[in-house]
Amino acid sequence: MTTIPNTTRSTRQRGEVLALLRDTDSSHSAQQLHQMLRERGAKVGLTTVYRTLQLLVDAGEADSTRLPGGEQLFRLCGGTHHHHLVCRRCGKTVEVAGPAVEKWADRVAAEHGFTDVGHTIEIFGHCTDCA
Repeated sequence: MTTIPNTTRSTRQRGEVLALLRDTDSSHSAQQLHQMLRERGAKVGLTTVYRTLQLLVDAGEADSTRLPGGEQLFRLCGGTHHHHLVCRRCGKTVEVAGPAVEKWADRVAAEHGFTDVGHTIEIFGHCTDCA
């Protein structure tokens, strides 16, 4: 179960952000999440939302996806390494595995003498609802 990382103080406000993320299965901007919290009656500042999201991303508990226009979206993630299919219009995000991509990235890194590499891949298109 996803929790606020142990390296930081857990507060009621951070708990509210985490509870909201657990209740949704799609990606949202920090501003959208803040508005949703306000609609729930939660008294959480936008700065707290941003800080909590960053803590979760840094701990590998949440995904951060940047749309082609620059907007950053967040959602809880499955916990294992994966990539994303992202709808350009609505932001719907689907986690996908990519073993061929993993092999390719390792091979390219090794060819250029890189070690301890990591990567993120986001594939953008339109979901079936928006197509």
